[in-house]
Amino acid sequence: MKNAFVIVTLSAMLSACAVASKQQGETPAPAPQPPAARAQSGDAAADPATDASQTDEKLPNVKLTPTLMYQLMKAELDYKKGDWQGPYLTMLSLAQQTKDPRLAQRAAEMALSAKQPDDALAAVRLWRQLAPDSEEASQYYLGLVVISDNIAEAEPIFRQRLAQADSTIRPLLLFQMQQLLMRAKDKEAGNAMLERLVEPYRNTMEGHVVLAQAAQARGARDVALREANAALAMKPDSEIAVLTLAQVTEDEAKIVDLLGNFLASHPKAREVRAARARVLVNQKQFEAARKEFLVLLADQPNNAGTLYALGLLSLQMNDSPAAEKYLSHFVDVLGDNPDDERDPSKALLILSQIAEDRRDYSAALGWLDKIPDDDSKVAFGTQLRRAQLMGKQGDVEAARKLLATLKPEDVADQAQVAVTEAMVLRDAGRIEDAYRQMAAAAKRFPANTDLLYDFALMAEKAGHLDVMETTLRKVMAQAPDNHHAYNALGYSLAERNVRLQEAFQLIDKALKMAPGDPFIMDSMGWVQYRLGNLNEAELLLRRAYALRSDPEIAVHLGEVLWKKGQKAAAQQLWHEAHAKDPQNDALRETLARLHLSL
Repeated sequence: MKNAFVIVTLSAMLSACAVASKQQGETPAPAPQPPAARAQSGDAAADPATDASQTDEKLPNVKLTPTLMYQLMKAELDYKKGDWQGPYLTMLSLAQQTKDPRLAQRAAEMALSAKQPDDALAAVRLWRQLAPDSEEASQYYLGLVVISDNIAEAEPIFRQRLAQADSTIRPLLLFQMQQLLMRAKDKEAGNAMLERLVEPYRNTMEGHVVLAQAAQARGARDVALREANAALAMKPDSEIAVLTLAQVTEDEAKIVDLLGNFLASHPKAREVRAARARVLVNQKQFEAARKEFLVLLADQPNNAGTLYALGLLSLQMNDSPAAEKYLSHFVDVLGDNPDDERDPSKALLILSQIAEDRRDYSAALGWLDKIPDDDSKVAFGTQLRRAQLMGKQGDVEAARKLLATLKPEDVADQAQVAVTEAMVLRDAGRIEDAYRQMAAAAKRFPANTDLLYDFALMAEKAGHLDVMETTLRKVMAQAPDNHHAYNALGYSLAERNVRLQEAFQLIDKALKMAPGDPFIMDSMGWVQYRLGNLNEAELLLRRAYALRSDPEIAVHLGEVLWKKGQKAAAQQLWHEAHAKDPQNDALRETLARLHLSL
């Protein structure tokens, strides 16, 4: 939960720092990606128009001889082939010979791309030497020296910048400096330096915030609380101050009240409202959280982050229509405004699942068709889902042909293909064929406990109860913490109304491993019903149904209520189950056993 605050607070700080950078002519701490090889033309060793930061520098007049051209081109070609060290040394050597800072910069980029910070720092030192007025070189230098063994070199530069900055820019530089020092290799030295640098400005709101964040990072909670309270007292309308205080507060109820009180006076504080919504989600106060997100959405109807949060939250609340509405809007927003940091794939998979749940297989396939195929792992999963949906549409052979085209190298992926084919056969009613497919896969992948678990369930469905129990016990032996295996065997015994004490012990063990799992609560409620403990059964099943309004849980709760004489309530639950899943096997079997109809 604390991470939510870190993200919110730091995003606010870094947004501020971005403004400061524009005003100061600075760039953020380096996390650069190497650019494409620059065009080599003119008298200098690189195109003077390539980098705006170098346009005002006094660049050497270097004649681009055939030898120099060859060295530069060879270095770039070798670098593209995957070699970094040779090209790096070439660029560094040529920078020393020609005194051209752009070649030192290129050497630094190559080393950074190869994750060689020490070599990158050597190149950046040369870059600064050749271009002492370059702000970009200074920023690279600060970022690298902080994560090196030479952190002390950064202190005079930080101190000078803070001293020279005016009062409107200095707070933002403090935040930027803090972010750099949080990355220090020597955490103790970084914290000590931060405190020394902030000392002249510790009586500012931003100074208190920086010290609170630093104290929180090193586990000094009392100091963090004191500094955060001082920051908020100094500037009660500051979002950063109240978010910092929330971040260092451990009691979630106090955090909700703190942020709620701030919002009462400052209703437009988006970062604070988003943070409060996340805490409410963490507390499972989903309706209250949704209200906060809806306020955010009303203010910015096309905010992708808010739409995605509302989609997931609605799904958690079993409100599939709302989830579909928000996630569809999210996908549309990304389609109109592509965002490199947001991938629509997860939202599209959820939308496909929602459509599948209502048996709209064409729509489900339509959502899958929108998933980008640039990630091979995502593309593989998408093909598996597509095969399952094709099978549910009735085109079993086409689904199997699609699966036959998948030739993954990873053993776990190969097992997934085998399981998916069995699921296609099962969904088509070809239970014995599906069982044989899974039996062959279990022999092929005997150490894959997920596959063995699926095989056990398939064996039960095919009526091979001995195989089911043997296989589940294999899963328990190989993965003793697999609560699903204990639950599945316990539920099977309870469903058949045999060995009920053993069933209770198995399910109890599973419930202790996963106490919040509604399906295991359902199993425990069902075994209590079989044991004749109707009140305990009702309590557990009601709790499970509140967490997950699954049709099968509704069927079980309905039978318990029917047994207790609450027939109207039971029928209402069965109607709810039928509305969600008209073909539900548990509902059909229960009604037949009780000689009832809806």
